[in-house]
Amino acid sequence: MVINNNYSNRIINSPLNTGKVRTNNVRSANNAPAGVGFENFLQQAIDKNTEVKFSKHAELRMQARNIDLTQTQKDKINNAVSMAQKKGVKDSLVILDDMAFVVNINSKTVITAVNNNELKDNVFTNIDGAIFA
Repeated sequence: MVINNNYSNRIINSPLNTGKVRTNNVRSANNAPAGVGFENFLQQAIDKNTEVKFSKHAELRMQARNIDLTQTQKDKINNAVSMAQKKGVKDSLVILDDMAFVVNINSKTVITAVNNNELKDNVFTNIDGAIFA
């Protein structure tokens, strides 16, 4: 088989030659008001991922066991999850006041919640760390 390539490989008007990218006077359609840029969306997504979520199962258990958390208690759980994450824990038992929470650290999700009455004679399995918050 014979290949005949009479065309030389060359780049015409390469933006790399001048160090500037040519846009042919095309303007961006980004008319977003100030403060609604990508950086703000990214920061909101980061902030949303830093807080602990509650699974449907955990929410049902909290309702059934009359567990109402204050913002301070939620902050303590968030701090406990951060500490567990730094230590490489995957599933943790977080003990807070007279309550206990099983938390999946990777997804930052509370799996179940137990109050003081339920703590006695209870065995927690599938955890690899415990934190007193």
